[in-house]
Amino acid sequence: MDPKAARIVVAGAGQAGAALVARLRALGHSGPLTLVGAEPVPPYQRPPLSKGYLKGEMSRERLLLRPASFYAGAGIELLTGRRAVAIDREARALLLADGRRLPYDLLALTTGSVPRRLPEAIGGGLAGVLAMRDLADADRLGAALAPGVRALVVGGGYIGLEAAAVLSEKGHAVTLIEAAPRILARVAAPATADYFRALHLAHGVDLREGVGLERLTGTDGRVTGAALEGGQAVAAEVVLAGIGIDPEVTLAREAGLAIENGVKVDAHGRTSDPAIFAAGDCTSFPWRGVRVRLESVPNAIDQAEAVAAAMLGDEAGYDARPWFWSDQYDVKLQIAGLNAGWERTAVRPGVRPGSQSVWYWRGERLVAVDAMNDARAYMTGKRWIEAGVSPDAGAIADPGTDLKALG
Repeated sequence: MDPKAARIVVAGAGQAGAALVARLRALGHSGPLTLVGAEPVPPYQRPPLSKGYLKGEMSRERLLLRPASFYAGAGIELLTGRRAVAIDREARALLLADGRRLPYDLLALTTGSVPRRLPEAIGGGLAGVLAMRDLADADRLGAALAPGVRALVVGGGYIGLEAAAVLSEKGHAVTLIEAAPRILARVAAPATADYFRALHLAHGVDLREGVGLERLTGTDGRVTGAALEGGQAVAAEVVLAGIGIDPEVTLAREAGLAIENGVKVDAHGRTSDPAIFAAGDCTSFPWRGVRVRLESVPNAIDQAEAVAAAMLGDEAGYDARPWFWSDQYDVKLQIAGLNAGWERTAVRPGVRPGSQSVWYWRGERLVAVDAMNDARAYMTGKRWIEAGVSPDAGAIADPGTDLKALG
């Protein structure tokens, strides 16, 4: 049949799902199109939840990726508050928790990721112990942040650091603990970690590295503090877990689809079932000879749009151009490329006070750059990485070197 007339169902109404259905219509798909989301609201932006929304600077309406009227106007059936529970691959139908069956010719999984929670065995079930992933999480955290509340953030990755920054800016006493020897140990070079450690300390965060959580303590079912490794203790009425996320693969796994650090897809977003595609945080895909999973808004959008084209017969495939960002206090971190397997770095001071960039090489190849309040370094590095240009590390580190002269 003509794929533009196919019945398409998309399970997961986050950034990737919203991008996919919009792109399908933009590319001329005219068949029945259904977007299913477990949350009771239309697709919305997640990054502002722990920033502008939590700080009261952004309303719910402004979070929405598109007004609700867009979906009806585009002939997209938007089912919110409906949880997909199974895929009947033989009958080609998606089963919902309310008993409804959605028949499909093609199915796309855009189920995203889920936050890791603190185990109940160490107090993770106490009231006041939260994670930050969706709108409900943000609302629960906002409701818990009465004046004078002390906060403990568990985890020194970007999720934890961003949360610590917002809580500190809201006037709360914040302790952040990281079990590894330093913050950002898995995702950034020591120089980047040093920069953000100094930034958080300057804003009054009690940052403790190489300190693990033993258990949370509480009274009447509500958290009051934590016992840390080495006999340390900290008081806290709110505990926020920033210990990472996992791809949401439950639907795919139970349907028997191939799983490899996420739903395993090819360069076109096809799963091991040719009638089922996947995009966004939930997927792993081939990229430059390795299999990767990217947790970012840009990837969710770009991969979803590539998958939409593939569902309609385009065989161009998805060529990821990884980039990420993080906002902490008055610092915008922009990251281009992937630093996995890096072997050496160079640090370049920026022209503005407090600006800096950290450049990564694997062998002789420039693979990534972290730019803190340095948009020029970010844009230059991104362009070089995509073009395969690898300037000399010594020249990069020399503040007297004009970056334009190196490319």
